[in-house]
Amino acid sequence: MDDSEAQFALTSYSQRLWDELELPAEADRLRCGTLWLAADEEELAATRAKAGFYRARGVEANVLDAANLREAEPNLRHGLAGALLIPSDSVVYPPVVAKWLLDQGIARGAAVRLHTRVARLEGRRVRFADGLSIEAPIVINALGAWANSLTPGLPIRRRKGHLVITDRYPGFCRHQVIELGYLKNAHGSDEDSVSFNFQPRGSGQMLLGSSRQFDPVGIDGVVRELDSGVDDAMASRMIRRALEYMPGIGALKGIRTWTGFRAATPDSLPLIGEHPAIEGLWLASGHEGLGITTSLGTAELLADMIAGKQTKIPAEAYSPARNFDHVHDVVSRNEK
Repeated sequence: MDDSEAQFALTSYSQRLWDELELPAEADRLRCGTLWLAADEEELAATRAKAGFYRARGVEANVLDAANLREAEPNLRHGLAGALLIPSDSVVYPPVVAKWLLDQGIARGAAVRLHTRVARLEGRRVRFADGLSIEAPIVINALGAWANSLTPGLPIRRRKGHLVITDRYPGFCRHQVIELGYLKNAHGSDEDSVSFNFQPRGSGQMLLGSSRQFDPVGIDGVVRELDSGVDDAMASRMIRRALEYMPGIGALKGIRTWTGFRAATPDSLPLIGEHPAIEGLWLASGHEGLGITTSLGTAELLADMIAGKQTKIPAEAYSPARNFDHVHDVVSRNEK
């Protein structure tokens, strides 16, 4: 992702770490690459700028014209101006990968407690709902969209998203395809939004997204939680957007629709590092829609910082102690 230098640094660092992993076959790793779709000549010009950004930083990037795009993805509608192809991108099946990574930790001596809710964080003490408490020199809050529930005051808001998974249609879509407007909708505005994002999976299924809805803020300034259930109107809006780019999706059978919550920060960068006011508490949250992508880079940064080592990439931009006061003005100017 290239919406900022810091975002690019963390995503590209993480991608290198993913490439080094020998994942099990069940992880369904698919090196499909990403196509950023340009709907018109203005967006095609933007893909050329993005290509220059990536190439200058050692990432292969190829601009496709309309004819090459139709050859790459025949099921896209005609009339698109072209696309930017990033061949190095991959997708994985997250539940299997998470279980595999957890097993690696257990094999190295980690103790794991499952199906037990953490009720409170009290400095270096973790209290569970069943009454057990654990104390440790270092505690890491990696609760994502729920990080505020244990560490109040973090600059994190929940952002709800919908996903649809289809039956198996091998070859229907060969790349992850994303409309170029995704970046604008992914960060910044409080407005509800949808963007076309379609991923092939190793199983032959297709994953369709994406939608974004912030927890609403009342006139009293209090943030109120969104319902976690499927919003039929929003899901329909997301599907209609997909049909504008790939009409054949309408013939596919969707077998499940669900929602999740992303942890969003004001500047669209995660909180990685020690809490500025609570000794012994470290944070790994605020990754919004990039939690899986940047998980490995986040872990390496935290491990190096905790061990007092030099981090492989500069980590100041992700510091929980950074100043957010200027962010809203910057975002507003960028959107204009």
